[in-house]
Amino acid sequence: QVQVVESGGGLVQAGGSLRLSCAVSGRIFSDHGMGWFRQAPGKEREVVAGIRWSSTDYGDSVKGRFTISRDYAKNTAYLQMNSLKPEDTAHYYCAAASTTYSGRYPSRYDYWGQGTQVTVSS
Repeated sequence: QVQVVESGGGLVQAGGSLRLSCAVSGRIFSDHGMGWFRQAPGKEREVVAGIRWSSTDYGDSVKGRFTISRDYAKNTAYLQMNSLKPEDTAHYYCAAASTTYSGRYPSRYDYWGQGTQVTVSS
């Protein structure tokens, strides 16, 4: 019913940039919150960024480097990642809520993509 598909991951050198895309389709409240999360092997899934309306929030480790945005017309959210570091290496997931929630708790989101791998070489 609701599908979330990430794209844009890949291999990049430290200091480089990537832009991830998250396309949402299906019947969902137009102003639903969205979030980006990431998970490295053996680590907890952590929040990267969230957006609802024009309000954005970021995890401490990515503040000043990453930017979340959305295009309502395309039903797509983006994560612009600049100044990438090896510690940013992880599987990145996009999540959509059925509410306006866009916070740090994964359990509050209702729909998840399969993720896209980001690998940053030193």
